[in-house]
Amino acid sequence: MNADVDIIQLPILFALNFVLFFGIGFILNMLLKTTWFPVYVYIFAVLPYIVYRFWKKGESLLTNLAYYQITDYITIIGGLIGAILGGLAIKKLRSQGYKMF
Repeated sequence: MNADVDIIQLPILFALNFVLFFGIGFILNMLLKTTWFPVYVYIFAVLPYIVYRFWKKGESLLTNLAYYQITDYITIIGGLIGAILGGLAIKKLRSQGYKMF
């Protein structure tokens, strides 16, 4: 990926991925009546797609993982935290008696 990211852009990237996956996770949980489906989708569909998209063929696993920078890992963590908190928000609303969720 090798994108030069400024120190100001990094928290914005984190926040955007967090809000994006929180919102998607919340809506999917509400529509599908599940709790952890968006987390599974993020882990088993989004992350492998991102890794495959930028994978260099002929390189080892460690070489490919070293290719990603800290900014890439921080944005991935932001999305994962958003998906997890979306599930927790739905779970909390259901425990408080909101039946539409």
